Amino acid sequence: MCGIVGYIGNQEAVPILIGGLAKLEYRGYDSSGVAVLQGEKITVRRSVGKLVNLQKSLKDNEIKGTVGIGHTRWATHGKPSEQNAHPHRSDGCVLVHNGIIENYQPLKLELEKEGYKFESETDTEVVAHLIGRYLKAHGTLADAVRAATKDIRGSYAIAVISEHEPGTLVAARSGCPLVVGRNQQGGFVASDVMAMLAHTRDVIYLEEGDLAVVSASEIHLTDIEGRPVKRKSTKITWDASAIEKSGFPHFMLKEIHEQPQTILDTMRGRYSYETGEADLPDIGLTAGQFAGVERIWIAACGTSWHAGLVGKYLLEELARIPVQVDIASEFRYRNPLVEKNDLFIAISQSGETADTLAAVREAKQKGARVVSIVNVVGSTLARESDGVLYTHCGPEIGVASTKAFTAQLTALYLLALHCARARNAMTVDDGKAWLDRLVQLPALVERVLGREAEIMAIAKRYYKKRNFLFLGRGINYPIALEGSLKLKETSYIHAEGYPAGEMKHGPIAMIDKDMPIVMLAPRDRLYEKTVSNLMEVKARRAPVIAFVVEGERDLGKIADAVFTVPDTHPMMSPILFAIPLQLLAYHIAVLRGADVDQPRNLAKSVTVE
Repeated sequence: MCGIVGYIGNQEAVPILIGGLAKLEYRGYDSSGVAVLQGEKITVRRSVGKLVNLQKSLKDNEIKGTVGIGHTRWATHGKPSEQNAHPHRSDGCVLVHNGIIENYQPLKLELEKEGYKFESETDTEVVAHLIGRYLKAHGTLADAVRAATKDIRGSYAIAVISEHEPGTLVAARSGCPLVVGRNQQGGFVASDVMAMLAHTRDVIYLEEGDLAVVSASEIHLTDIEGRPVKRKSTKITWDASAIEKSGFPHFMLKEIHEQPQTILDTMRGRYSYETGEADLPDIGLTAGQFAGVERIWIAACGTSWHAGLVGKYLLEELARIPVQVDIASEFRYRNPLVEKNDLFIAISQSGETADTLAAVREAKQKGARVVSIVNVVGSTLARESDGVLYTHCGPEIGVASTKAFTAQLTALYLLALHCARARNAMTVDDGKAWLDRLVQLPALVERVLGREAEIMAIAKRYYKKRNFLFLGRGINYPIALEGSLKLKETSYIHAEGYPAGEMKHGPIAMIDKDMPIVMLAPRDRLYEKTVSNLMEVKARRAPVIAFVVEGERDLGKIADAVFTVPDTHPMMSPILFAIPLQLLAYHIAVLRGADVDQPRNLAKSVTVE
């Protein structure tokens, strides 16, 4: 949930470390620090708050050296403070760590009995002392790290340097992502490839239990027992300029406006109009295997879970197969009844979400085949799945997901079509009609984005309100959930999403003139019921913001604010309703002075439970 950067080579380390950490700010953090081997001693510098505070400290008192590690921390054990910030040291060793050490308390008691003093409240310091202890008994830093990792239970990605081995940087992972790479100037370690993209595009993703010994001239990989392992190198092809704001005031707004392109990129080359089919060569199942699937499970977290809920409607409607959608963090704790003929679909932007990975491993253990919908090529989720459907978004920097969400929906449209045709639940002509509607979406989204000023005007009317209720029905109920989540994440306003028909079973007690109601009202078979729900809201004097399709007249007379989206098939409406809700959340957050790209307490990739 935080960022790691390491460098060893012939260049000054501090500019490389700070540059890498700056690329990882989007992940969310509350403190930062670096450690650099300066002569024969390692100098550590840490600061609370934004990275600029660390930069100021380093400017006031420079650190020189060509070996170093850096970190941005998001507090788990111990409050945000300089004392708890990484790196941590012990016996000449210094490390940074992502993850959670679940058995740190008994280990800490054991180490304290041996005379080790703890200066922080973190679980990470336990690992530092373990490595320092084992370095006294083992010949190399790598051996000491291997021994320490055998003692700990939990998740970790660590990078370690030592005064005793100035030419070595050791990195290891279990449950948290870590990537290594090289160029002519040295070796690099990072928790995210973006931190090293300015230096190299040829990288190696470490796998579960891997340990990397990195020097200025080579990278040597082993498993936890010290046995050599080989991992393939991956070439990163997307342009580094994709992570710049390109003239937009925030990454979130840039990424909202990128959605016509990312939807198109996710569809590109993946369908055949002549046969009315989706062409998904990496999906990992044959048409016959799809036909034999008895039930589909979808597991995801947060925004990806909302995409999964939309996927349930699509797969059940098109492929006529039962679908169970689970929040991944709950899935493995209820002994789910997964069978060998089930298909398990995991959805994650990063492909490193700890709870989603745990759900996948549980499903595979029970015999299900796993297909992942993921944005990051080479991520742990992609590697552990039987098949994968990449969303081709490029990097998403804003913590509040926007373009990844609509790309996930696009991928689910393709997957639903593929499954339906494989199971003979859809004819060629129906498949062609489905594709006709799908390929129109990028242009329709472009039209919605062209009317951003209308959303800004609505935001100005309601940004001071303290509570919002989002209502939707059918396939757009998940979009109500997503709209409320975006508003909560970015503006810190309390908001809830509900099925409109469920409103009278509790939430109606909260409705008054100070609670705006956001109503999603496509012209579908539930339209008249939605109108009835809206009338119940108006009877309680609540202001109504209605999102409707073009040509709508009835609701326009009732609602206090109306925004229209292009008229399309109701099954395609979730993407068109999601876009203005993203814009509404963004503009309300800006008006309230919130940090849109890096909301408080949030991290981009949740790599611990």
